[in-house]
Amino acid sequence: MKVCEKIKHLRQMQNLSQEEVAEKLGMTTNGYGGIERGEVDIKLSRLEQLSDLFGVNLSDLIEFGDKTVFNLITTDSGTQSYCSIDSTSSENIKLKCEVEKLQMEVAYLKEIIELMKNKS
Repeated sequence: MKVCEKIKHLRQMQNLSQEEVAEKLGMTTNGYGGIERGEVDIKLSRLEQLSDLFGVNLSDLIEFGDKTVFNLITTDSGTQSYCSIDSTSSENIKLKCEVEKLQMEVAYLKEIIELMKNKS
């Protein structure tokens, strides 16, 4: 996946419009659109802003190769995290993200059990 595609994917996963992201970055909507379309070279400082805005590591955003995919994981408690996977198999992506989601749920349930024990 190209950097411009990753940026667009991350924006869409956070339900942000191009206008909203452009405003947060202090740039025009057309300028930001050019980034998502791959029409402009992106400065490192802008990539850092984007990685901060989307809550991902800069290295994940600019990783060389075309296999990095981001998936948003949301637990029932509302906790969100991104799963970055280096695989082109959509089944592997689904399975790895499901495992990460289940691990988060187990940790959440352990916290609940501990709180219930402390109340007793």
